[in-house]
Amino acid sequence: MPKQHNLYIDGQWTAGDAYVDNVSPSDSNDVIGVYAQANPSQVEAALQAANRAVLEWGDSPLESRFQMLMAIGNELIERSAELGELLAREEGKTRAEGIGEVYRSGQFFHYFAGEVHRQIDDRAESVRPGVEIDTRREPVGVVAIISPWNFPMATAVWKIAPALAFGNAVIFKPANLVPASAWALTEIISRQEALPSGTFNLVMGSGGSVGNTIIHSDKIHAVSFTGSLPVGREVAKATAANLVKCQLEMGSKNALIVAADADLDVAVNAAFVGAYSGTGQKCTASSRLIVDQSVHDEFVAKLIAKLENVTVGHALEDGVDMGPVASEQQLHENLNWVSVGQQEGATLAFGGGRIAAATDGYFMAPALFVDTTNDMRINREELFAPIACVIKATDYEDALQILNDTEFGLTAGIITQSLKIASDFKRRAVSGCVMVNLPTAGTDYHVPFGGRKNSSFGPREQGQSAREFYTTVKTSYIQA
Repeated sequence: MPKQHNLYIDGQWTAGDAYVDNVSPSDSNDVIGVYAQANPSQVEAALQAANRAVLEWGDSPLESRFQMLMAIGNELIERSAELGELLAREEGKTRAEGIGEVYRSGQFFHYFAGEVHRQIDDRAESVRPGVEIDTRREPVGVVAIISPWNFPMATAVWKIAPALAFGNAVIFKPANLVPASAWALTEIISRQEALPSGTFNLVMGSGGSVGNTIIHSDKIHAVSFTGSLPVGREVAKATAANLVKCQLEMGSKNALIVAADADLDVAVNAAFVGAYSGTGQKCTASSRLIVDQSVHDEFVAKLIAKLENVTVGHALEDGVDMGPVASEQQLHENLNWVSVGQQEGATLAFGGGRIAAATDGYFMAPALFVDTTNDMRINREELFAPIACVIKATDYEDALQILNDTEFGLTAGIITQSLKIASDFKRRAVSGCVMVNLPTAGTDYHVPFGGRKNSSFGPREQGQSAREFYTTVKTSYIQA
């Protein structure tokens, strides 16, 4: 029988009223485990526990926080092979990608352990004689963290690590599609003796039930959410009603420009990694490839040649370049997008169909559309799929206009050998993250991450920018 995995509330593993199967997208017969579903009263118990614990954790010695975050990071790195395989098994990315995600998660904890010691406040002279002023940052309070299924460990960790580092209590609701990684992370955190009971709580369940209960609560002080634009807007509405601090990472429609002077080998590699790594299920994926007309045909031919050598299969098999999509629903949506593109008049130059394999999984051939225009739905809406669409541009100015013609603005890239064009692009691309001669997917953990327009709302994530969200400022005056 599959192992039963419970909730973690107020320092105790707690049974749920119901449990759901966690099934591998590589093999529908592989049940990873059964995971508890929290009911509203259990969510309320977690919120009450967090509000009690945050006072103690917020006053905890910095060295205790530092040592605890370092210990969590060390264990994630030491167990990255084991936990990376678990992650790949439940989400569908390849084993190598899964291991890399867990290892990077350990690095996040290490980075924010350092931030614990870097909390240096400011002082100022008053306009009144004899009065001294200082400003300090304090924990914002109880933070609700709602993470997505595509990076079940890393996205959760880059929220959890700073939340704990700055002295907050956490209510963690992972995506219900990928509970195993969240449970494994919680199991590691739960063994940290320095953490008061109730400081960290795991409440698994659906967004409609558990998520809604959390975001409408008046017992939270901040919500960090990563997911779709429609759900993000609902989170913003709910938190606004209680004047709760809100941080949203939502949709994207990233583009990679291939300029006339581009090194096409560099361009093809950047396009392939950006569009198809992680089975295209990345908010930073480059689903639009805007190619100068002078190199269009050669670029397309080279990219198709690379796609012809891609091996799609079980996430844990050796030699697999691309695993399955994350769920049956996702596969149906992806195949529907292929049909939509064809109906709009785009030419399916490669792939796009379901692939039969030795196991019953959700395998799909990477798809490439050509002859597309920027007004097509496949170039307007986020696909979250191993599908890339080539748009032909007349020149750099035309390409830049196409790139910026979107409601989103998370990442943007260009392949060029011109310093002038690269500098101009970094300035004029309306995007939160800009890449030159690199894939649009792939960011570092020690610098800000976030987008513009409908991609993001609120303070940036990661790096020193994280303290803007996870702390609040207090200004103190004293008459000497």
